[in-house]
Amino acid sequence: MNNTKTINRRSFLATGATAAAAVAVTGLSAPAVIASPKQKIKWRMQTHWPTGNWYYDPIFEGFARRIKEATNGEFEIETHQPNSIVSTGDVLRGVRRGTLEGAMIYPAYWVGDIPAAGHLNGNFGTWDSMEEMQFFLHDMGALKIIREAYASRGIYQVGPISNGGTAIYSNKRLETPKDFEGFKVRSNGSSAQVFEKMGAAPVSITGGELYQALQTGVVDGAHWGGVSAGWGMNLQEVNKYIIQPNLAAHQNSEVFFSLEAWNKLGDDFKRVIEDAVLATHLEAAGMFMIRDLQRMKDFQSEYNGEIVYMNNDSVEMLRLKSLEVVDELSKRDPEYSGKIGPILREFMQLTGKI
Repeated sequence: MNNTKTINRRSFLATGATAAAAVAVTGLSAPAVIASPKQKIKWRMQTHWPTGNWYYDPIFEGFARRIKEATNGEFEIETHQPNSIVSTGDVLRGVRRGTLEGAMIYPAYWVGDIPAAGHLNGNFGTWDSMEEMQFFLHDMGALKIIREAYASRGIYQVGPISNGGTAIYSNKRLETPKDFEGFKVRSNGSSAQVFEKMGAAPVSITGGELYQALQTGVVDGAHWGGVSAGWGMNLQEVNKYIIQPNLAAHQNSEVFFSLEAWNKLGDDFKRVIEDAVLATHLEAAGMFMIRDLQRMKDFQSEYNGEIVYMNNDSVEMLRLKSLEVVDELSKRDPEYSGKIGPILREFMQLTGKI
């Protein structure tokens, strides 16, 4: 059977328009499809992930490949490594100014400017599964409010990219609440605020300085996504313990673009990007989960490391302190976080966590 025809985006849109006309004849209305300009589009996109990490190519570069293939080369994402065009901390401003069109990066960087970003990042002790995260963000409407918060800063927030769970690599055993007292931990955003409430001493350290900071004792531990994400940073070489259970079952990076650039796209390319983000998000969750499990075994067998489990008191205290931070964010940012906080509490009640 060699009579299959290749259907490109333009012919697909033409077919869609014909179908829409046919539907209209029957008395039903169908929305018009707004197509993007016919010239090729190239956007620059930067990440915070170092190029040597195992997930840089399949997730970041893979996202760009999805876009190019889905548009038959009409839309190209030019990928850039950390600090290559702007510094990581300046990415949001860089996208807003048009120095970059977009980013796949970590929401915690912007919590000071966009407090609602912390809810996209993920709160400790809340989601227990991918399904729970999805229905909180999509079905309960949290993502819609987060998008409004980003739009107020000139950014279109497409959605999350799963980083797997949030695991702590540590040179100090963390089992009881008392063990957190004075614990020097590399952290940022709302996560750092939770650690502070636990009595720990959060320290902000860039990815490039993290290995040495752990090696020299500047910090006692760190979280860089899940076990396999931290493994990509070689944290297994300079830590004795991996702390479980994960502080969050799923923690997220994000994909966002300049709102000005986004608004110039037709509905066709917007849909391609949104679908590519969701597909990458789901694919990344699986990639991280299986590797997290594999790396914990390797940590014990190859590095003589130990998996340490927090007791129930510690887990419950982390959850309560996390919700305290959520409430504080709601007071500080009533317009956006103040709307998300009650949704999260409703979620926690629905799932029997409080």
